[in-house]
This record gives sequence, C-alpha cells and structure tokens, in this order.
Amino acid sequence: MIDTPELSLAALAPLLFVLGAACVGVLVESFVPRENRHPVQVGVALAGTLGGLVTTLALAGERTVTAEGALAVDGAAVFLQATIAGLGALAVLLFAERSLDPARSAFVASAAVPAGTARDRELATSEQVQTEVYPLATFAIGGMMLFVSANDLLVMFVALEVLSLPLYLICGMARRRRLLSQEAAVKYFLLGAFASAFFLYGLALVYGATGSIRFSEIRAASTAEGTGTLLVLGLGLLVVGLMFKASVAPFHAWTPDVYQGAPTPVTAFMAACTKVAAFGAILRLLYVAFGTSEWTWRPLVYGIAIVSMVVGAVLALTQTDLKRMLAYSSIAHAGFLLTGVIGLGGDGGGSGLAATMFYLLAYGLTTLGAFAVLTLVREGDGEATHLSRWAGLARRSPLTAAVMALFMLALAGIPLTSGFTGKFAVFRAAIDAGAWPLVVVAVLASAVAAFFYLRVMVLMYFSDPAPDGPTVGVPGLPTTIVLAVTATATLVLGIVPGAVLDLADQAAIFVG
Repeated sequence: MIDTPELSLAALAPLLFVLGAACVGVLVESFVPRENRHPVQVGVALAGTLGGLVTTLALAGERTVTAEGALAVDGAAVFLQATIAGLGALAVLLFAERSLDPARSAFVASAAVPAGTARDRELATSEQVQTEVYPLATFAIGGMMLFVSANDLLVMFVALEVLSLPLYLICGMARRRRLLSQEAAVKYFLLGAFASAFFLYGLALVYGATGSIRFSEIRAASTAEGTGTLLVLGLGLLVVGLMFKASVAPFHAWTPDVYQGAPTPVTAFMAACTKVAAFGAILRLLYVAFGTSEWTWRPLVYGIAIVSMVVGAVLALTQTDLKRMLAYSSIAHAGFLLTGVIGLGGDGGGSGLAATMFYLLAYGLTTLGAFAVLTLVREGDGEATHLSRWAGLARRSPLTAAVMALFMLALAGIPLTSGFTGKFAVFRAAIDAGAWPLVVVAVLASAVAAFFYLRVMVLMYFSDPAPDGPTVGVPGLPTTIVLAVTATATLVLGIVPGAVLDLADQAAIFVG
C-alpha cells in the first residue's frame, strides 16, 4: 500500500500559480488563433507571476517543510520567491513591449525557419510576433522559485533543469543577428549540460558519503561522522554546478557571449532572475546541508569570490559592447555577493544571509532597468550596443540618459543608490565573519569597476554626438512601468532602505 504524501497546498500555492500559468500558456498556443494569441499570453504570464507574488507574500512568517520534507517554506524561501516573481513580472512586461511593435520585435516570428534563408528575411519585417516565449519564460520562473525552496538535492536538480531548458530555447529566438543568437543558445546549452553533469555527479558522491539527499540528514551525517573525502568532493562538484548558473568566475565562459547574443529582454530576464535563483540555491545548500562543516566550503568560496571580482572588473574595462560590459559586470557582482555568503560562516551568519538577499533584490531591479533603457536606444533595426554610439546621448534624450546614469551609479555602488546599500551590507557581514581581507579585495575591485560604469556617463554627457547617431525610442506603457518601478526602487533602496533591510533580516531564516 502506498501512503499518500503529505502536501500543503497553501505552501505550494506560489508554485502552483506560476507553473499553472505556464501550462495554460501551452494550451493557449494550441487552441487560440494566432492573431489573438499575444495579448492572451501576456495576460496569462502576468496573472501567473503576479499571483505567485501575492501568494508568496501571504506566506510571510511561515516556517515549515512540505512534500515529505522535499520543499521548505521559510523566511529565506519566501523572500527569494517573491523577488523572483516580482522581477519575472517586470521581465514579462519587457517582453510584451518589444512585441507590441512588430517592427521592433526582439523575437523571431518563426523559430523553425533556418537563418539566412529567403523566408527568414521575409519574416524579419513580418508583423507576426512570437508568443511561445511567454510560457517558456513562465516555466523558467517556476523552476527558479522551486530552486530556492528545494530541501533535497534531487528536487534541486529537477528545478535546475526546469529553469534551464526554457532559457536555452529563448536565448536562440532573436529576430535579428540570428546566427549570433543561435550560437549563444548552443554555447549555453552545451556548457549548461556540463554544469548539470557536475551537479548530478556531486549529488551521487554526497549520497554515497551520507546515505541521504535530504539537506537536514546530510548535515546530521556530516556532524556525526565527520567530513570525509567523498563528501568534500561531492560538495565541490555541487558548488561547481551552482556557480555556473550564478555566472561566477572561473565558471563564467558562457556569460558574455550569451548576454550579447540573446534577445535583450531575455538577457535582462537572465541577469536579474537567474542570479537570484542561483544564489538562493547556493545559500540553502551551504547553510542548511553543510552549515556545520564550514571549513570544507569556506576556503573554496573565498577563492572563487576573489577570482570572480578580479576577472569581472578587469575584463569589463576592455569591452566596447554594452551588453558584454554588463555581462562582466554581473561576474564581478557575483563575487561581491559571495562576500555575503562568506558572512554565513561567522558570528554574523544571520546578517550575511539578510545582506545577500537584500543585494540580490537591489541588483536584480537595477540590472533589469539598465537593460530596459538599452532596448530604447536604437540603430537601424536593432539596439545600439556599441559604446561609441552612446556618445552625446544626453543631448538627444536627457531623460533616457539620466535614467541610465542612475542605474550605472547604482551598479558602481555610489551612495544614495541601492547598490551602495547592498555592498555596504555584504561587506559588513563579511567583516563580522572575520573575512576582512576579502572585503579589501572587494573594495579595490569596486573602485576598478566604477571606471567602466562612469565611462558610460562620460560618453553620454561629455562627448559630442555623432551626426548619424542612434535614435531613442519612446517607451510604451510596459517599458514605462518597468523603468518607473526599477528607477524608483533604486533610489528608495539607497535613500531609505531601512524597511527592506529589516524585512530581509526577519526573513533570514532557514528550516531544514
């Protein structure tokens, strides 16, 4: 006789909303006429993500495990799920804005048409819009929300695949520069497959060492029996798989090419949501499953953080493409986030978790806003991503330049922006944990990174515009909402961050 598993539908409500909307989106593709499909798909995706956000907020204060202990509903999971759902809703709006004007659509009209053919050239100017991206993106959001609440390694692996496979597809759906987009998708898929293999092999080694894949049982076994070689190797392979998803150096090789080749709304989606999901999983794995074995993961994370900060900051200096520059910027920010992860290991463990979650929220909003601005600066039939084309932008469109300058200042960590508050929080947590040398490296890397952010501002405000410079599009309602929310949040989280910091501090709780 098979016992019925114990499930809490209230605890699963956010996942049910998002994944249910994704399934409805698949049915819409099958039964709704093509000419009516786009507004329906946008509505379904927004209903799913916003419904997931509301139901997640309703779970605030819950501390439980469900699905026979496979899923955790605690402060950290609720905070990170709400962050992913909110950022996902903004990303859906960015997708919708680009598709409302078929001449500016970011997505290929028909992904099955070979690039460079006569049919492909015909569809490049077609009014037909891509709608499959909405259920795919919604499935990815559901996978991310499952990823940060997974309480055993097998569920975490399933969530990793659910969030990854749709991203591989939508990265290759760019309407223009299709070969570059498809190359990016193939690179992402191949390297992602290797990363998944590392994670799965690490799972097998941890199971062999402890006899369990449940986080609480892994922690109990490592405490009772000590940390053996097999367990350390398994942990190392698990970390490699997760660091790939978080685009942390030296596991970052896919990031610049994928950021550049993917449609810009997809790049914004990955830069914001995937980073939150990956670090949420890293925090849960290290804190819940290996929290009593700090010496096994602390030196590893310490070294990776330094490499990521240095690689991201230095290589970003050499970039001339704005999307690639933001890609290396994300690698540097991954290193800054790891300083907060280091803070989990000391007396200020709670502050390290809270600081990292706040940083993820602030960074996600800022980077989503920066890519939203990028979609407005047009050259020919695509975005003007080369830095030289941004010269004198403040004279062509002062408001666009001002909003972009705000996001650049936030990414640089300038005071009175969310970036400064986030960096200050994670650096303080690392110092509390005794990792002050890492903070010294982080401060120096931040100083280097400030150069390439400020370079964009210098080009916009202190350079003469080219006679054949790019045009600045007028944002529609969806992009206007995205820019208003992200810019306001960047200022509020920099000037009066106390309420959100307190919320993150109260949510800095894991149950296992």
